[in-house]
Amino acid sequence: MTTALLFATGAILIIAVLALVYRIITLVGIAKGDQKTKVTTSNKINAALFPIVLIVGSGLIMWSFNDAKQFFLPEAASIHGKETDHLFWITMAIVFTAFALTHLLLFTFPFLFQFSEKRKADFNPHNDTLEIAWTAVPAIVMAVLVIFGWRAWADITAPATEDAIQVELMGKQFAWEIRYPGKDLKLGRYDVANIDNTNSMGVDYDDVNAQDDFTAREIYLPVGREVELKIRAIDVIHSVFLPHFRVKMDAVPGMPTRFKFTPTITTAEMRQKTNNPKFNYELACTEVCGYGHFGMRKLVKVVTQEEYDEWLMKQKPWLEKNPDYLSQWEAKKAKTASVAKSH
Repeated sequence: MTTALLFATGAILIIAVLALVYRIITLVGIAKGDQKTKVTTSNKINAALFPIVLIVGSGLIMWSFNDAKQFFLPEAASIHGKETDHLFWITMAIVFTAFALTHLLLFTFPFLFQFSEKRKADFNPHNDTLEIAWTAVPAIVMAVLVIFGWRAWADITAPATEDAIQVELMGKQFAWEIRYPGKDLKLGRYDVANIDNTNSMGVDYDDVNAQDDFTAREIYLPVGREVELKIRAIDVIHSVFLPHFRVKMDAVPGMPTRFKFTPTITTAEMRQKTNNPKFNYELACTEVCGYGHFGMRKLVKVVTQEEYDEWLMKQKPWLEKNPDYLSQWEAKKAKTASVAKSH
């Protein structure tokens, strides 16, 4: 099969080279005046190929699009995600319309206006009306799209409601650390100077709000509740990506970022919608952050409010799981204070 394909490719290339040589000889003859006729068979063949390529290419595009639908994301599982998808498809429709129109003209004009010795082309080097039109129309369309996109982004990054669930995500090579507030519903302060082998997120346990915070291996979210992600990184740039919720925000060292969204479909419901009993939402990093980038994946479970409350009751504060850390914390503070005083 491979040998036959090589022979076929070689034959096509030889024919193409011979056709090109023939065309060059013809053009040389025209330039010397040896040949009076400027139109050859190749002119008509090339002109006819344009609409053929247009039809075949359009068919292949439609076929590939239909075949690729199986790899598309399912419907957005968040409130803002539906608006994001709506804006995306409007943009795609506008771009595809412009693409289709320009290529329709691009591929049909060479056929309709192929060279003919009986016809002379008009010379029209300047047209103010046309130039204003092709400048103003795209500018207006782009301005409208930008305005609607800005409104959607402003809503996403607006302050969260008081009852929003706060979840802190910290990216590091090569994992995500997850922290939830305790019963006070407030995340405590943090400081990268506090990071050590035990306190990997650098939480400041002098802050009363931090003392009931807890960490988790997976992200649990209740359906229908607003969630505010507090995002940071400690080494290089990472990127929080929750594709099914249409959430993407970079995690930048020294520059905390945030993103809010409201899940609308539980994991169980999405498994039914996708007919995939193994479906899971996930958090991925979309910034190539090093050799272990591929391992930055966390599962996200969207459950009912009752299931979330039940899970929440089972969680224990980080300090309760690490009872010896407070004494180490106090000793560390005392040592730091002593060094500062001696200087």
